[in-house]
Amino acid sequence: MIRVLVVDDHPVVRSGLAGMLAVEDDLEVVGEAADGQEAVTLAAALGPDVVLMDLRMPVLDGVAATAGIVGTGPRVVVLTTYDTDADILRAVEAGATGYLLKDTPRAVLVAGVRAAARGETVLAPSVATRLVSSVRTAAERPSAREAEVLALVARGRSNAEVGRELSITEATVKTHLLRAFAKLGVADRTAAVTVARERGWIT
Repeated sequence: MIRVLVVDDHPVVRSGLAGMLAVEDDLEVVGEAADGQEAVTLAAALGPDVVLMDLRMPVLDGVAATAGIVGTGPRVVVLTTYDTDADILRAVEAGATGYLLKDTPRAVLVAGVRAAARGETVLAPSVATRLVSSVRTAAERPSAREAEVLALVARGRSNAEVGRELSITEATVKTHLLRAFAKLGVADRTAAVTVARERGWIT
């Protein structure tokens, strides 16, 4: 039997989720919480296997509550209407096992709870796409040194001047620039500066 704690600040949503899960032979709803702080308290007291966690709640939000619960035993699956990059990354970084949206079909939600109980990662398709995109973007960011070189180039410095200012050889400056060009998808210094500014890599 998989023990589930349902967390949502909307009573109707909370009751609906509890009722939906309770009809399954292998799922037992052991408690309901209306805010993140109550979720942390009940998770410690009831020892559920899976916590279905809303994100936007009073007292303590879902991310903070997830961080407070993860590591004590239960798996946390975020269930929310929000699928912005910032929300997803915050929840995943807090230790959430899964991230599903409230328009998820009943069968998919139930399967997600079971998968989470087994320790598997559960992600809505749109969320998975966003996460992959975020990871790819992070991998494409410049190193600290590449950003320094780009910033000096943006100020009109030549490769030689950049090298002197950073105490590196001109050849090393060129190497950093070529790597930055590849990450930015550009072929010259002017385009590199323009795109780097657009992405917020340099000011």
